[in-house]
Amino acid sequence: MHSMMREAMRHGMRGGRQAFGHGFGGRGAGGRFRDDDDGRGRRRRMFDSGELRLVLLQLIADEPRHGYDLIRRIEELTGGAYAPSPGVIYPTLTLLDDMGLIEAADSEGAKKLFAITAAGRAELDANQAAVDALIARLADVGEESRRSDSLSIRRAMGNLKAVLMNRLGDQDLNDATMQEIVGLIDEAAQKIERL
Repeated sequence: MHSMMREAMRHGMRGGRQAFGHGFGGRGAGGRFRDDDDGRGRRRRMFDSGELRLVLLQLIADEPRHGYDLIRRIEELTGGAYAPSPGVIYPTLTLLDDMGLIEAADSEGAKKLFAITAAGRAELDANQAAVDALIARLADVGEESRRSDSLSIRRAMGNLKAVLMNRLGDQDLNDATMQEIVGLIDEAAQKIERL
């Protein structure tokens, strides 16, 4: 019984969030959006076709930016819940450049800055309602992230996991102590559910 329960608790805690259902919002590993995961193991993207181009174009219109800055700005807008990968950002920048919507700007250092062109501004003007909706959607994701995946909750969950893994690794852990640990976890889960 003792070793079976220890193994069940170890398995339940593997991956950090599995013991807590689908995590906060079911957004993939660690509660984060990914470029290609819908939270249930199926592939999907954060943006539909063309949407990322419009978001990048708007951010570059706000001020000249380089690829890494665009990744960080989108991550800021979503409260850390989503950061597009370089493999998504850089090809999209190349496409925008090829379309004449952005161009390389004067920059200091090795990072290539992009600025919007007149054609890029016209593209934004023609799609302003869609751009506004996309930026609002990113802000909504950020607001939800701040509500449900705050740093203090993640810290507390990490602390609980570390303490449990440390105790479960203790060779002197007896059945009575194991039952007490299970009872405390169940009690905490019930109290949180009633909040």
